[in-house]
Amino acid sequence: MPLSDKKVIVTGGPTYEFLDPVRFISNRSSGKMGKALADESFKRAREIVFIHGPMHKSLLAGIEYRTVAVESTREMLDAVLVELTPDSVLIMAAAPADYRPAEKSLTKIKKKEDELIVRFVKNPDILKTVAEIRSTQFPLRNIFLVGFAAETNDIENYAKNKMREKDLDIICVNDVGKPDAGFGVDTNIVTIFTRWGDRYELPLLSKQEVASRILDCVEKGIECKGEKFLP
Repeated sequence: MPLSDKKVIVTGGPTYEFLDPVRFISNRSSGKMGKALADESFKRAREIVFIHGPMHKSLLAGIEYRTVAVESTREMLDAVLVELTPDSVLIMAAAPADYRPAEKSLTKIKKKEDELIVRFVKNPDILKTVAEIRSTQFPLRNIFLVGFAAETNDIENYAKNKMREKDLDIICVNDVGKPDAGFGVDTNIVTIFTRWGDRYELPLLSKQEVASRILDCVEKGIECKGEKFLP
């Protein structure tokens, strides 16, 4: 199988960006989709590492492959960069925070005024960073990149734009506007777009089955890539 000699790096879950020692901003990601992808990759790949944000302990119990726990988006980026190798596949299923507070209070922020104004700054874009490394560092030019997007409408345009902007090989779009799909549940509705022009619309499936279908596409992409599809 095309993944049998590959290292697969899967990210999953949210990230936390702290306002003070007890408060943070995050999102509703549970990490279930990333965990399903890591489980399926463990069956197929030579090596698998699951880099995850804060997740419920029950989801991480009994894992037989290597995991790396992080909290912030910058920590997740650093962990991904450490793991990159020329033969790797990065599946970015995590939902890292796009912004972080410009300043973190060292002590708990007290309730005083009627308004609290917080200035945010943009976090690094993990996929864009890896794509830039792939385009400039020859030993890493064969890294295979898979991204995710959570959308509610105009899925095809958003997906194709993101695939171009981040130079992805595959993008998987979660239709979070539909029941039983997206965050915190065990099922998902995903549309897969590929660099080589394929589109697959998956119906409501378990996240484990979605993961299997995505990895089927990854293996096809590795076979297709050749010289024609090298970035």
